[in-house]
Amino acid sequence: MNQPDQNRRDTLKMLGFGSSAGLLGLFGGISTAEAREQQGKPQYGVGAPPVKIKSVKAIVTAPQGSNLIVVKVETTEPGLYGLGCATFTQRAAVVVVAINTYLNEFCVGKDVDNIEDIWQGAYVSSYWRNGPVLNNALSGLDQALWDIKGKRAKMPVYQLLGGKVRFAIPCYTHAGGNTPEATADSVKKFMEQGFKHIRIQQGGYGAVGATSDKPDFKAAGFGGETDNYMNVQLYLKSVPKMFEVVRKECGEEVELLHDIHERVQPIEAINMIKKVEEYRPFFIEDPFSPENMKWFAQLRQATSVPIAMGELFNNVNEFKEPMVNQWFDFIRIHVSQIGASRQP
Repeated sequence: MNQPDQNRRDTLKMLGFGSSAGLLGLFGGISTAEAREQQGKPQYGVGAPPVKIKSVKAIVTAPQGSNLIVVKVETTEPGLYGLGCATFTQRAAVVVVAINTYLNEFCVGKDVDNIEDIWQGAYVSSYWRNGPVLNNALSGLDQALWDIKGKRAKMPVYQLLGGKVRFAIPCYTHAGGNTPEATADSVKKFMEQGFKHIRIQQGGYGAVGATSDKPDFKAAGFGGETDNYMNVQLYLKSVPKMFEVVRKECGEEVELLHDIHERVQPIEAINMIKKVEEYRPFFIEDPFSPENMKWFAQLRQATSVPIAMGELFNNVNEFKEPMVNQWFDFIRIHVSQIGASRQP
């Protein structure tokens, strides 16, 4: 055997030994089968055991008279829990039942990390779905689970969802009075506080309370003592006048908003919105009810006033097509009503 052949054999032996030594160093002397098993596991699979849901319950509150429901998810890790908003103020009691009776039974024992799986399972488990009661309960659960995930990661949830895209968001406040002049005075006070977007109403929604006139039906003994009365024609005339006075008194810099609150017939809303166009509203909110969505196409053809919609929507599919068709400009939804961060 010549010297070059021997040198090659020695080199190959050394390489083989080095490879084995490297594997021993990498896996701590465990067998090849064990090494493959460990190598195939994700990091969370070899770490701490999963945290499970111990209970889901509703916390009933009413700050300043508003019915607010909070979902609390407790876990098997002592001291670790999450909170979420499940507020449906008009029918709060039935949301409490949905949380304490149905979501608690559905969730106990599940891994808190599997938010998507829990959401999808809970969403279809009742079969009947997409109503405000179950969606609010489910939204509170979803938010509470993300709260837990953020606490475990020691990060705010917005960072887990991709981080900030803005350093601030413009907010509006509500100004009102029983006359256009009183409404303008209210707007000025908020402008002095720094608000640049102000929603204006004369009286309550639909100008309720802006007049002391007693309706004929009450004089005849019909209706309840505390029933509110809306004079539709008075309201339709009052809104353009209110915009005129407020714009004149408060100038062009402030952005003015108004909420019709679905209180009038669609054709009446269209005619009124056309009359306020010259006063440059930032948006007019909820001109139609969700049952009258097809009217948005006619409204868009009739005026360039920006439109906001969505307070009564329960599901993204209710506003997906209108937004694609550019029927309105702002989507105003309750995060707690459409399923929080998750939609099918």
